[in-house]
Amino acid sequence: MSGSPPSGGGFVRRVGLFQATAINMSQMCGIGPFVTIPLMVAAFGGPQAVIGFVAGALLALADGLVWAELGAAMPGSGGSYVYLRQAFQYRAGRLMPFLFVWTAMLFIPLIMSTGVVGFVQYLGYLAPHLGQTAGDLIGLGVIALVVVLLWRGIENIARITAVMWGVMIASVLLVIIAAVSDFSPHLAFTYPAHAFDLTSGQFWLGFAAGLTIGIYDYLGYNTTAYMGAEIKDPGRTLPRSIIFSILGIMAIYLLLQIGTLGVIDWHRMTDPNDIASTSVASAVLEKTWGKGAADTVTVLILITAFASVFTGLLGGSRVPYDAARDRVFFRPYARLHSRHHFPMLGLATMGAITAVGFLIGRHTDLATLIQLLTTVMVLVQALAQIAAVTVLRTRQPALHRPYRMWLYPVPSVVALVGWLVIYGYADKNSPGRHPIEWSLAWLALGCVAFVIWARLEKVWPFGPKEITEEYLTAPATEPADA
Repeated sequence: MSGSPPSGGGFVRRVGLFQATAINMSQMCGIGPFVTIPLMVAAFGGPQAVIGFVAGALLALADGLVWAELGAAMPGSGGSYVYLRQAFQYRAGRLMPFLFVWTAMLFIPLIMSTGVVGFVQYLGYLAPHLGQTAGDLIGLGVIALVVVLLWRGIENIARITAVMWGVMIASVLLVIIAAVSDFSPHLAFTYPAHAFDLTSGQFWLGFAAGLTIGIYDYLGYNTTAYMGAEIKDPGRTLPRSIIFSILGIMAIYLLLQIGTLGVIDWHRMTDPNDIASTSVASAVLEKTWGKGAADTVTVLILITAFASVFTGLLGGSRVPYDAARDRVFFRPYARLHSRHHFPMLGLATMGAITAVGFLIGRHTDLATLIQLLTTVMVLVQALAQIAAVTVLRTRQPALHRPYRMWLYPVPSVVALVGWLVIYGYADKNSPGRHPIEWSLAWLALGCVAFVIWARLEKVWPFGPKEITEEYLTAPATEPADA
C-alpha cells in the first residue's frame, strides 16, 4: 500500500478486468453472509430483511463510484491513504492520512475478529456442548495460529488464498443449491403485520441496523483501488471492477438470503437457543440434505472463516508499514523481519486488536462488533473520502480523470446520507455500548498521537507543509475518454 505513484522499477500493470473483479469479490464474500442473515432478520423482524442487503448494495454502489473516480485518477497503490493525503495536504498537512492509518489499525482487525466469532459460532454446530470459556480459548487460539503462520513467512500465498477462495465459493453454492432443492415460497414471502410501515420509527431503526449489516457484508468492493499500481488500464478497469463485483455479490447474497428464508422459519433465527441463530447455513443443510451434509459444509465454512482472517491480517498488517515507510506514521512500524521480510509490529498490533475485538464480540454480540467497526470507519475513511472528491476537483482541476463520477454529485450525496444514517443510528442500535462515543474517543486519541508524531518528525504543525502533487504531473495511463 505504498502511497507513491508507480515507477518504472515498481509494480507491473498486469491485473485485467476479470482478475480485478475476482479479487474484489473474493474479499467481499467471506464468512459475512453465513453469520449475518440471522442478524438481518432480527433487525427487520421478518423476511423483509432482504431490504437490508439491497440497501447495502445501493450504498456500496454509490460509495464505489467515489472510489472509482479517485482510484482512476490516482492509480498508485494505497487507496484512501493516497486520496486523503492528496486532498487535505493543503490545509492539514499529513493529518488525514495519519488518521486513516490510525483508524484502519482498529477497524481492519475488528473486521477480522468478526470472522473468528463466526468460526466459533459454526464450530458450535459440530460441538454443541462447547462452552463460553472453551469457545473463547479456541477463538484466541485461531488468532494465534494465524499470526504464527504469517510470522514464520508463508510461501506461495497466492496459491493458498486461491484454494481458500475456492472453498468459500463451494460453501456458498452448496447452501444455495440445498435451499433451492427444498424452497418454500410461503416461508420466504409471508411477512408479519406492518412489515413495510414506513411511518413507523421501528422500521427505520431496523433499516439503519440492516444497512449497517448490509454494508459490512459488501466491504471489499474497493480492494482493487488499493492495488492501483498493478491494474491494467485503471481508468476503465477500476470503475468496472467495483461495479461488477458489487452486482455479482448482490446476486449471490440475494439468492443466499431468500433461499435460506425459504427453508428455515425466520422465527428460529431470532431464538438464541436455536442453532439457526448462530449456524443458519448448517441448519439449512441439515433440513434439506441431512446431518452428514450439514457437517461437511460446516467444515467448509470453518475453512472460509479461517481464510478470511488469514488474508485480512496478511493485507492489514501492511497498512501501518507502508505509511511509516512513507513517513506518515510512527517509524517503528516500517521495520521488517530480518529473515522473512514482513512488518513485525504491524502484524503483532493487529493480531492483538483482533483478539480484543473477538472477546468483545463474544461477550456482547456480533451485531455490536459490526456496529463498532463500521462506526469507526465512517468518519475518516467514508465521509472524508467523499469530501476528497470535491476537494480535489477544486484544488487539482487539471488532474487527469479518465473516469468521472456518473451524475456527480448525486452518488456522493447518496453515499453521504447512507453513511450518516449508519453513524446517526449507531447508539440506538447498540444501546448501552456507545459506539459513537467510542469512535470519537478513538479519533481524539488519534489526533493526540498525530501531534506527538508531528513533533518528533518536525512536520506541520511543527514544521512546513510538504505539498506533493505527483499525480497532477504524472503521465496519463490511458486516454481520457474512458
